[in-house]
Amino acid sequence: MRTRNTAKLSSKHRISIPKAVRAVKRWRAGQVFAFIPKGEGVLLVPVPRRDALLGLARGAKPTGYRDRAG
Repeated sequence: MRTRNTAKLSSKHRISIPKAVRAVKRWRAGQVFAFIPKGEGVLLVPVPRRDALLGLARGAKPTGYRDRAG
């Protein structure tokens, strides 16, 4: 991947992600992203699909955590 992949904000407030970045990250059309403000910039983070999260917290117990009251 080139070190200088840039994009320009269009008059419709859209940005095209450079092909080199999409290819490395394997991002596809229709994928959902979250924009997270960070200092002077923004983090672009793909939002995982719900089925990708299945089983992630298997075995977790909702009681006995230090930061929870009760």
